[in-house]
Amino acid sequence: MDNQNFSRAARREQNDRNKEPSRGPKPPKPPRKRKKIWRWILMIILIIFVVGGIVFARALHNIHKSVDSMQRSSNITKARDVKQVMKDGKPFSVLVLGTDTGALQRDRTGLTDSMMIVTINPKTKTTTMMSIPRDIMMAISGAENTFPQKLNAAFPIAGVGSAMMTLQNYLNVPIDFYVLANMGGLEKMIDQVGGVKVASPLTFTYTPEADTTPETYKFVKGQEQFQYAKDGKNFKSFATMNGNAALSFSRMRYDDPQGDYGRQLRQRLVLKAMLKKSASPSTLFNSKFMASISKNVETDMNYNEMLNAVKKYMPATKNQVSDYLHGVGDMYDGVSYQMVPESEKQRVTNKLRQSLSLPEKKTGTQFGSTVPPLSYGVAETNLNTINETLDSQK
Repeated sequence: MDNQNFSRAARREQNDRNKEPSRGPKPPKPPRKRKKIWRWILMIILIIFVVGGIVFARALHNIHKSVDSMQRSSNITKARDVKQVMKDGKPFSVLVLGTDTGALQRDRTGLTDSMMIVTINPKTKTTTMMSIPRDIMMAISGAENTFPQKLNAAFPIAGVGSAMMTLQNYLNVPIDFYVLANMGGLEKMIDQVGGVKVASPLTFTYTPEADTTPETYKFVKGQEQFQYAKDGKNFKSFATMNGNAALSFSRMRYDDPQGDYGRQLRQRLVLKAMLKKSASPSTLFNSKFMASISKNVETDMNYNEMLNAVKKYMPATKNQVSDYLHGVGDMYDGVSYQMVPESEKQRVTNKLRQSLSLPEKKTGTQFGSTVPPLSYGVAETNLNTINETLDSQK
C-alpha cells in the first residue's frame, strides 16, 4: 500500500514537472470562439448592406429609365408653380386620360374615352377621383373655331395640354400634371401586380370580342367572385381579376342602366384596386412592372417629382373618395352631347378645390374656352337644355 502511494505521488510530481512552461516566450492564446462568431456576423451584415445597396441602386436606375422614357411635356404654362407645390408637400392634381388605341405612340392618336381628375392630399391622407363625362360640349382651348366639340376630342385635335387647359378653365381648378394611359396596357400592368379584386356594382354578362371569340364573363352585383368561359359555355369561378377580366369589367357600357356613368364607376373601382396593389416598394422596384408602365403610360411628371410623390404622398392613396361630374343628355345635329348645369359644376369645383386645400371660387367658363361669335346661336340652343343663357364671351 505504501509503495502504491509512493508511486502515485511520484507520478504526480513527474506530471507537474511536464506541465511547467519552458523558459522561452509564452505562445499566444488562441482566439475565443465568440470573437470569431461576431466577426462573421459583422462580415455578413456588411455584405448585406453592399448587396442591398447595389440592388436598391439598380432599382432606382430602372425606375429612372422608365420615367424618362414615358415623360413628355404638356407644352403649357401651368396655373401654379408645381415644382414648389411638390417641394412643399402640398396637395396636387393630375388629369388622368385613358385612350384605347393599342400601344401608346408619342403622337396624338385616338379619343380619350376615360377622363378623371385625381387630387392627392397628404395632410388629409385622401385621394379624390372625379370622373368627367367625355361627351361634354366644349369650345376646345386652342381650337375654338371647331366648336362644338366633345371634350374627348381635345387630345387628338390640339394635344394633351389643350385637354388640361380646357378642363381647367371649365371648372376653375388648377391641373398640375397629366397621365395618359393606354387602357389596353392596363391589362399588362394588372397582370404584373398579380391581379385585383373588385366587387361588381351590378350583375351583367359581357363578351369582349363578340365578333371574333365567344369568351364570356359573368359578374354579380356585390360580389368579387365572377365567372369566365373561354368557349362561352363551360364557366369557371374566380375571385381575382387578371388584366383581361379587369379590362372587360371596366369596358362594358351599353348594358349598364347608367350608361357611360356606370362605366366610369367601374373604371374608378379598377383604378382604386390597382393603386392599392401598386403602392408598395416591392411593386415600384419591380423591373417588369415599371417596364410595363413605361410602354403604356405618358406623363409630364419628371423623375424627381415622381420620387417625391412616392416619399411624401403614398399614404394618401389608401383613403380614396370617388365622385363624378353629372351632366344632362343633349342632341345637336344628330350627335349626342352632355350639358352640365352650373350648380353641378360649382359642386364639383368646390369639392376639388377643397381636396386641394384651396379657397372656394366660382366655377369656370360654360364651354371651357371662348365660343366663336358665329357659333353663339349653337351655344344658346344647347344651353336651353339646362335652362341657361350664354355668358359674356369677352
